[in-house]
Amino acid sequence: MQQKVLYIVLLGSLVLAGCAGNQHAASPATSSTVEVPSSQSVPAAAPVSYPVAGTATDWKPPLFVSPEEEASYYVSRLADRRFVSTYGDRDNPRIWYIAAERLGEIGLPAVPLLFSQLNTSDEYEQMLVLYALQLATQDPQLMARTGGNYVELPTVLEPSGNAENVQIAQLWWQQNAGYLNQR
Repeated sequence: MQQKVLYIVLLGSLVLAGCAGNQHAASPATSSTVEVPSSQSVPAAAPVSYPVAGTATDWKPPLFVSPEEEASYYVSRLADRRFVSTYGDRDNPRIWYIAAERLGEIGLPAVPLLFSQLNTSDEYEQMLVLYALQLATQDPQLMARTGGNYVELPTVLEPSGNAENVQIAQLWWQQNAGYLNQR
């Protein structure tokens, strides 16, 4: 009997807590308005940022043990055209390529995985692999080993530049792959 009472009290508390936490703002009918005399000017509203369709936090990856595992997850997301966000204002929205940017932040541990995807047949994925390579090879630790060399691409985020960019990336790999395994 005591368990039933305790269960009912607990259930009732949860229902009340749920209702109390979902309070809405006052309706327009109850809000008051203030008239501004015509001699006073009303300042223009400050420009508002364009609403973001999604942010990097919308795509929470699973827990990782190592940077290599994190890099592997983001490499697997490069071909997903939905794995993007937007930033900027309403007149000039920009695309944020979440996976490529994160791989650039991961840096050195992502480089071998990115090179393994370099010859993908998907031109969108290849474009992002190349962009991520340009970012990841600028890892300060890697640049110290390569004497400041990184995958420097003349055109980024344009599939039309993929063929030329692949050649540049392959040349960088031939010259610098030995520096990746140094500790």
